[in-house]
Amino acid sequence: MAQGLGFFLALLSLLGPGSGTVGGQTFASSSVPTLAQHKHLTTVPLEETSVATSWARGSTVSQPFSNFTGSVNDHGICQCSVSLPDTTFPVVRVERLEFTAQILSQKFEKELSKVKEYVHLISVYEKRLLNLTVRVEIMEKNSISYTELDFELIKIEVKEMEKLIIRLKESFVGSTEIVDQLEVEIRNMTLLVQKLETLDKNNVLVIRREILALKKKLEECEASKNEHTPLVPPRPAPGSCNHGGVVNISRPSVVQLNWRGFSYKYGAWGRDYSPEQPNKTLYWVAPLETSGQTLQYYRLYNTLDNLLLYTQVRESLIRYGQGSGTTVYNNNMYVNWYNSRNIARVNLSTNTVAVTRQLPDAAYNNRFSYANVAWQDMDFAVDEHGLWVVYATEASTGNIVISLLNDTSLVVLNTWVTKQYKPSVSSTFMVCGVLYATRTLNTRSEEIFYYYDTNTRKEGNLAILMPKMQERVQSINYHPFDQKLYVYNDGYLLNYDLFFQKESK
Repeated sequence: MAQGLGFFLALLSLLGPGSGTVGGQTFASSSVPTLAQHKHLTTVPLEETSVATSWARGSTVSQPFSNFTGSVNDHGICQCSVSLPDTTFPVVRVERLEFTAQILSQKFEKELSKVKEYVHLISVYEKRLLNLTVRVEIMEKNSISYTELDFELIKIEVKEMEKLIIRLKESFVGSTEIVDQLEVEIRNMTLLVQKLETLDKNNVLVIRREILALKKKLEECEASKNEHTPLVPPRPAPGSCNHGGVVNISRPSVVQLNWRGFSYKYGAWGRDYSPEQPNKTLYWVAPLETSGQTLQYYRLYNTLDNLLLYTQVRESLIRYGQGSGTTVYNNNMYVNWYNSRNIARVNLSTNTVAVTRQLPDAAYNNRFSYANVAWQDMDFAVDEHGLWVVYATEASTGNIVISLLNDTSLVVLNTWVTKQYKPSVSSTFMVCGVLYATRTLNTRSEEIFYYYDTNTRKEGNLAILMPKMQERVQSINYHPFDQKLYVYNDGYLLNYDLFFQKESK
């Protein structure tokens, strides 16, 4: 206890008169005279005074005070100012700091998970963008018709990527160089799709829109007419010949460009007709090689939708077809055998030649082909009566000869010789035993100008305007059930509706 009191007195002697703060407590001290001045004071024990002496000498021993200054006044009294450090531990501030650090850690984890998610999404959409680029390049190289559905799907995918990029830019913190680059690429893709849709080499979309507009005008025209005077006669029953012959034809409906592309301008297409299955929907497309002479590849489609979408395709190779006079009847394809007057029947189920037979006296190898269309010396046709072949002979001096064939053996059943010169005709087709011939008026119009009725052996002239999309018509095939013409027009697949005169009672 005495030692503690001595230490406290020594401390007061250092502080001098005034007050100080120790450990956060304020205290007052009185002037303490030095031993030299007040010898009569009670002697402080040595161990107690040694502490004061050491402070008076400015000892370098570890000191509990931050700093202190001292001075002696006029009365010889030592005065010191001592600043003691705040030794109170800041618990509240530490807790606040710990809470803030925890919040920052949670935010960091959340943002890190977002970044990981965006990185994954960017990777996915990069692959989708690359896939779109490949698809567009394939479409450009192949020059294949692309439907409006294809464009809409691409535009929807591009819009999804645009939305993702906007989200990324809004929430991504830091360098956005990759995001900006992706945004530029997506914008370029959008412009490319719009350009492809605008240019559309095949004019399919434009033509379809024009057709819809024309149909609307036609409906308005029909509505304005008297109900008792219809614009066209009623159509006969499918496969029926209870009519007075063809009197009109619709505008062309553009189906699409042939599957091999714009360069394959020659060929034929149509729908298989089977008397046992008249509503059968087997479509065939047979473009010739670019020379316009040989037929090597053809495709079969079970429905028109499959043809439009290039799905469920059966593609076959043959090396002996010649010219655009091909037709299909009862699951068999009929062609002119290459470099000869032979005709052949090809079984479509097996793609094998079932029968070949020489067509008696028929001219071949471009002797009497159609006008503006080479290598079509023999033109097969199908109607309600069966299988026909249209050709010319030297004996007919190039005039059209019509023969009805046995569709199985290819034996000629009957023959008719007309007065119409074959090379002046652009194409022909048969309906109910009547031959109809066309000729070119200009680059956008054909005319059905001639007919020959094998039932009565009568022939005559007609004047039925037949619009077309391109300059040359390579082939025409008639289908008895849907009563349409299937026309191959410089590589484009068209079809027309026929209108018939009402049968007189």
